[in-house]
This record gives sequence, structure tokens and C-alpha cells, in this order.
Amino acid sequence: MVKQTATRGFRFHIGLYGRRNVGKSSLVNALTRQDVAIVSDTPGTTTDPVSKPMELQPLGPVVLIDTAGLDDTGDLGSLRMKRTRAMLDRCELVLLVAAAGMWTQDEDDLLAELKTRNVPVVVVFNQSDLGQPDPDRVKALTQQGVYCVETSTLNGQGIENLRLTIIEAATKNKTQAPPLVRDLVPAGETAVLVVPIDKEAPVGRLILPQVNAIRDLLDGDTICLVVKETQLESALENLRKKPALVVTDSQAFAEVQKIVPADVPMTGFSVLMARHRGQFQTQVAGARAIANLQPGDRVLVAESCTHHPVKDDIGREKLPRWLNNKIGGELIFDVVQGHDFPEDLSTYKLVIHCGGCTMNRQEIQSRLGHCQRAETPATNYGLAIAFCLGIFDRALEPFETPGVLL
Repeated sequence: MVKQTATRGFRFHIGLYGRRNVGKSSLVNALTRQDVAIVSDTPGTTTDPVSKPMELQPLGPVVLIDTAGLDDTGDLGSLRMKRTRAMLDRCELVLLVAAAGMWTQDEDDLLAELKTRNVPVVVVFNQSDLGQPDPDRVKALTQQGVYCVETSTLNGQGIENLRLTIIEAATKNKTQAPPLVRDLVPAGETAVLVVPIDKEAPVGRLILPQVNAIRDLLDGDTICLVVKETQLESALENLRKKPALVVTDSQAFAEVQKIVPADVPMTGFSVLMARHRGQFQTQVAGARAIANLQPGDRVLVAESCTHHPVKDDIGREKLPRWLNNKIGGELIFDVVQGHDFPEDLSTYKLVIHCGGCTMNRQEIQSRLGHCQRAETPATNYGLAIAFCLGIFDRALEPFETPGVLL
């Protein structure tokens, strides 16, 4: 029997930050009860961020991120720090680790940045077997609403208290994402999912938004019918009652909307992901900004996964072709993959992100926030495709029902 585990995009991300040699890696080992991180007295042992997935009940699936020291030095140290800072975009909770008797400007600076990012913090005064934190410092942090815990990985002191504090802080501050799809289909009604099986479909499996939609619909006691686009017409004819919703792969929008009756709500998997990942109205407005594009404008296409492009790849060929046809000229496209994302967005007139199924919600939120600060419109694949193909209003119709979370 194959054990099913949560993907990184659906795990709660907890980052461990602090100066070198304060015991971040030792805390990761203590929390996981495994030797997953290298521990050494040599400063700077952790060079690149190290991630460890685990189950932290009753919180559920999480990933612990061990990072390089905030006080890393030299040219290489600066590169490490840049990568460490970038990991903050994914963190939904940060453990700020300090040696029990030490507090410097580095800790103050990180605390201020986390406050700006609205990321909850647990300050961990580690190495308590060697010293005690300043009582006034603890009092001041507590008055700011910051959790404080004393630990020692040498004798195990405070580790259980830290685990309980992580659960409390995460539960209190965890943002509840809207359902993926189940609130759009009443219990007992039918949803039809159109899943093309083409050269971009992963062999032997479905893509994550399709799998997650099936599970979400089942959790909502909904009848779920999965078909290929070539089977859709006959499937609808065989149903005694019209479905409450049809969800299609965005690439098949044009074909599917010709088959689905006008009185049957229809949308795309990527549009569902836009709502689920947050700031839905921001992404809707970003799609409408396509109407303002001019030939020669630069557009950034961002993909969360790192697949090798195939012929007629959606992000590199199909989407640019649809956009160029829409505006009647040639745009300039740049493509980034994985966790790469430019700091400077000033040259772009639009950012188009994929559904983001392999990223956690926090990272998508961070990218959208970055776009807003740069005053660069941002949207996602499904919304952009629907706008280009002239079925934008129809793709948004299911979300206009009173009571639907946005």
C-alpha cells in the first residue's frame, strides 16, 4: 500500500530564522525527532535552506525550513542571506531563534520585517542551559503579542512547550482559504469535470488541481463526473438532470463552452485556484488589464512547477499566442519557473501566474503583494485565457452567487 502524503503546496510552512550557531538545526532535529539537519559548532554549517516535511498534530501536515544565519558574512554569505530572505515569502509562521542570553540588532530587524509582512512569530530563546533571556526583553515581546519559549536541545528542556506553542500560534493565525469548489455545488448535485488527456497530461496521473477538485467535491457530498473533452457532449446527454457546474481545463475553454448549455454554470480549474490562493478580485482586475496592453509591452509569465516545456507549451506558446491575437500585435514575454521571481517588476505591464498548485498560498500571496506594491497588474492562466477567448464573464458567473466566499 502506497502512503499518500500532502504536497508542499498544502503544508503549513514554518521557518526557523536566527543568527549562526544559535541552534536552529538542533531544534529541527528535536521537533522531528530525527537527525535531518547537520549540526556542528562551526558557524555557517547550514548554507542553503533545508526543508523537512512532517505531521504536527493536531495542526496537520507542515514543513520545517532550516535557514542560514542572519549574520552570515562575505560574498558567499550575502548570497546565502538573499536566499534565506526569499524563503520568508513562503513562511506562514517563523520561529525566531536566539541564544538565551543574547539579543542583537539582527533579531530586532527580522522582527520588524515579520511585523510588516504580518507573519506570526514565536521567539525561541535556545541554549537555556547556558544562559537566561533578559526578563525585560521577554516582557516587552510578550506585550507586543509575540510568543516566547525557552528551550535547550541539549537536555530537552522546553521542546514539548515549543511544540504546543507552535500549534497554538499557527492555529490562531492560520488563514482559512476559501474552498476549492465544493461551495459552488449543492450537496447531492452533480459537477462535471472536463479533463483533457493530451501530451501535457502527466502519465498515469492527473494534475493536482483536478485531484484536489475531486476530493473537495466528495467532501461536499457532491456527485462528481470526470470526462475527457471528447466525451463531454454524450455525458451531458446521459444525465437526467443538468449539472450544477462544469469545470474544465483552461486550455479547453473554447471547445467546452460551445458544448455546455448557456444556463449551466462553467469555469476552469485555474480560475478555481485563483480564488483558492487568494486576492481573487485583484487577479480578476489583472485579467481585465489585458485590454490595456499594447504591442511591444513586456509580460511576465510565472510557473510554479519546473516541468520541461513541450511543443505548444501553455505558458510559452499557447498563452502568448492568445494574448497576441487579443491585442492584435506582438508582446514581449519573459518566463520564470519554480521559486524564481524578479525583484524588479517595473518593466512589466502584466504578470500572469499559473494556478500555483505546487506552491503554498503564502507564496502566491507574497507575489501578488509584490505586484501590488510595484503597481503591476497580476492575474493567472485561467483568468487570462478566459479573457482572451471572450468567455470571461461566463467563467466568473459561478462566483457571483450570494454567499460564495471570495
